[in-house]
Amino acid sequence: MNLTPRQLDVLVAIRNYRHLHGMAPTMQELADQLGTSKVTIFEHIEALERKGVIRRNPHMSRSLEIVPKYLPDEERPTKLPLLGNIAAGAPILAVENREELDLEQIFKSRHGVFVLKIKGDSMIEDHLCDGDYVVIERRETARNGETVVALIDEAEATLKRFYKEGSKIRLQPANSEMKPRIIEANRVRIQGVVIGVMRAFRK
Repeated sequence: MNLTPRQLDVLVAIRNYRHLHGMAPTMQELADQLGTSKVTIFEHIEALERKGVIRRNPHMSRSLEIVPKYLPDEERPTKLPLLGNIAAGAPILAVENREELDLEQIFKSRHGVFVLKIKGDSMIEDHLCDGDYVVIERRETARNGETVVALIDEAEATLKRFYKEGSKIRLQPANSEMKPRIIEANRVRIQGVVIGVMRAFRK
């Protein structure tokens, strides 16, 4: 790849952060991790972009992505990271598990995708059932009515329909027996939007 040692450090830091957190690091997080300035990180990122090793959306803070051919075989897009379980009832802490599903030919997105397994029945009227796998497109924004992975207070992850209502967010279950959660917008961070669902039927 003809990278300098420091550029390689940045590349490894991006890979490790995505592996541990399921999302790309910000420039400031990279600077903190590598003990350098944000300006220096920008310079390395621009150099890596010019060399075609990484790509990013300049309008998104967590869009750094390593070009697939420079990833180890086990991390290429043919194998989507299965990060853990997602609540479809009461929110639960998101727990990371390192498993993989080979779905490259089914789901593609320039933003990147990952998979979560549903626990609970709060989305059952949208045919998202306990035990289903939902394919999530990494996004930090959503349109009203989309089903999102919402992180509440940086601690609780839940799968709900998203509605922006003034200064608040309504996280709406698809279960007539459950009530929505209405939360101040600054307490909610969107981590992705559902673009697919898979279900295994067992005898």
